[in-house]
Amino acid sequence: MARPTMEDVAARAGVSRALVSLVMRNSPKVSEHRRRAVLDAAKDLGYQPHIMARSLASRTSNIVGVLVSDLRNAFFADVVEGMDAAAQESGLELILNTGRRSAGRERTALESLLSFRPGGVILLSPILPAAAIREASQQAPLVLVSRTSTVAGIDTVNDDGEAGAALAVDHLISLGHRRIVHLDGGGAFTAAPRRKGYRAAMQRHGLEPMVVASEHTDSAGMAAVRRLLNLFSRDNFPTALVCGNDFNAVGAMSALEEAGLRVPEDVSVVGYDNTSLAALRHVALTTIDQPRTRMGRLAIEALTERLRDGRTAPVRRRVEPSLVIRSTTAALHP
Repeated sequence: MARPTMEDVAARAGVSRALVSLVMRNSPKVSEHRRRAVLDAAKDLGYQPHIMARSLASRTSNIVGVLVSDLRNAFFADVVEGMDAAAQESGLELILNTGRRSAGRERTALESLLSFRPGGVILLSPILPAAAIREASQQAPLVLVSRTSTVAGIDTVNDDGEAGAALAVDHLISLGHRRIVHLDGGGAFTAAPRRKGYRAAMQRHGLEPMVVASEHTDSAGMAAVRRLLNLFSRDNFPTALVCGNDFNAVGAMSALEEAGLRVPEDVSVVGYDNTSLAALRHVALTTIDQPRTRMGRLAIEALTERLRDGRTAPVRRRVEPSLVIRSTTAALHP
């Protein structure tokens, strides 16, 4: 069956196509009687306004393209939830795509989003080259979340990763730990500031930092702990881990348990992000909280300012992380 058109609705309601268009745009110029007739006809026919066509006709778009780096990471789900709430309040529609942590797939996904001629695009922790992001910003207003940029046409929303990692180290030191290892986030753009914050905090306390290459996945956390098990004996094994993110921490905990090491009795573990995974009762992960839904809201607000208020100067939003103490950290046994 062909999709019902605006002309079909007009014929059913006995009005002009122009009047149907006014109703679909919530124009105040239509009487309540005619508005009800058009809406009833649309309902009978199963007609839904075509958002793309409406945007092209008005030369403005309420569509926001969102590129999610990794759908398996609950951090991004929380950020998108904040975006969705703010978008609903602003009359915007979200279209999501994912790059599955591959630069090539991200480029294809971004091109797909841009083909919708969106009002703006939000990229969540992309691993795309800076040149590709800069080029995209010339086609639509663009916001980066969990990645920095100095390009004038790009807004950014980030947490203070250096401060967050330092909070984790200071917490573990307050519990008596000294052999604290950081499992970093590899090529993720949030990894560098967290790594820097860890190193600075360790040195501030007169301790030698040790960074183990990893990634923001559970499998990478498991692999990193297995490398540590090959490097250290049980007697001098690190007593605490500062992990790149919550997924990485859960993988690390699995490998520790597999090796017969208890968390937190033998090894304390701290994650990063405070995702819903960390809050699960049987995980109860001590972690660093990023205000994820607020970050999503800030991203939508930044786009709205460009689209509707005419702002052209870039904004650089930075939110402050905080420590959430749960059951995976404990005082070092003598």
